Amino acid sequence: MSYGGYGSGYGAPTGPPPGSGGYGAPPPAGYPPPGGSGYGTYPPPGGHLGHPGGFGAPQGPPPGADPQLWNWFSAVDTDRSGHINADELERALINGDWTPFDLDTVKMLMSIFDADRSGTIGFNEFAGLWKYIKDWQGVFRHFDRDRSGSIDGLELREALSQFGYQLSPQLLDLVQRKYDVKASTTSAGRGPPPGITFDRFVRACVVIKQLSEAFKNLDSDRDGWIQINYDQFMHTVLTLP
Repeated sequence: MSYGGYGSGYGAPTGPPPGSGGYGAPPPAGYPPPGGSGYGTYPPPGGHLGHPGGFGAPQGPPPGADPQLWNWFSAVDTDRSGHINADELERALINGDWTPFDLDTVKMLMSIFDADRSGTIGFNEFAGLWKYIKDWQGVFRHFDRDRSGSIDGLELREALSQFGYQLSPQLLDLVQRKYDVKASTTSAGRGPPPGITFDRFVRACVVIKQLSEAFKNLDSDRDGWIQINYDQFMHTVLTLP
């Protein structure tokens, strides 16, 4: 089993760096700073999420909390439990084209920031997740050269190359078809132009990074080849998102 290169660049952040207080890793140096709205955000409070502060809602934000971020958290926490589950987060997150986040991406984000593995995230974990998304917005904008709101094949190749992952044309095509839900309908002459939405772009990058790291861990002599048995293969696959 061979792999063309592990990738030595920034890659995709897979969780908070040590000592960061729970925040996601920043985008590569030189990328546009995150900010604003568009690629991956929350609908404004008072929209379909409902008005925060209803019956059973927490009385106020923790000391030092960003008031706006606390309002978003309260809006997403529709059952007023003080924690957010995957269903609540899925209803809250939207792409720049107003499509909802893919549930698999939501579950991946939850797994990254659910530090205590409770199946929910509290406000501090939510703050880290929000920062992570905002960082990825800057990365996405940098590679969305034509400002289409999605990543096409050429943009994907450039992004992965700058992250340090030199995928073959066949693998790039596979990634594109796996994460672009519009490709099948467009090829039949229907639907919008193909392209990977923000949420799926994040997931694709994280998966490629984790697969590459899993391979590197198995390739002890660093020759680009590994030999593994069935149990090792299944364990590697099943522990990835």
